[in-house]
Amino acid sequence: MIEDLKKQAETRMAKSVEALGNAFARIRTGRAHPSLLDGITVPYYGSEMPLNQVANVNVDDARTLSVVPWEKPLVPDIEKAIMKSDLGLNPVTNGDVIRIPLPMLTEETRKNFIKQAKAEAENARVAVRNTRRDILGDLKSLQTNKEIGEDDERRGQTDVQKITDKYVAEIDKALAKKEADLMEI
Repeated sequence: MIEDLKKQAETRMAKSVEALGNAFARIRTGRAHPSLLDGITVPYYGSEMPLNQVANVNVDDARTLSVVPWEKPLVPDIEKAIMKSDLGLNPVTNGDVIRIPLPMLTEETRKNFIKQAKAEAENARVAVRNTRRDILGDLKSLQTNKEIGEDDERRGQTDVQKITDKYVAEIDKALAKKEADLMEI
């Protein structure tokens, strides 16, 4: 029973760290990366579709992305969607290809991106701590229902705390790496 709860804690905490990685991918650094456009949706035959499902997104060079729609009529819709996004990008259309030059990051924008990264990391830490709280509550209820002893509950609490510390350390390491990427010129 306790092992099942520890596995559940590992799984949920790993998902929190994975979600943090996805959030960090959307925070742009000075380099072009196709994942910058992952959050953008485009109207396609009456429904909203993710950009990467209606077009190819490629890296032309370190500061330029190119988007090649699978259907030519989508070009203006994709352009509008990129402009409406909160990424601050200005696409340039060249026939069938949409090129997106990434402006240099100023010191102010770098600091804002770092604030955003810290907020995402804190959300991930909160998710990990919420998982710990839920698992500790389950351990407590098992002990209250006399399904496990007091010693087993304490051992389980110690193990869950070790798992929590491991994932919080992973989050801190990922944040430090992202901050270093953002401050790199």
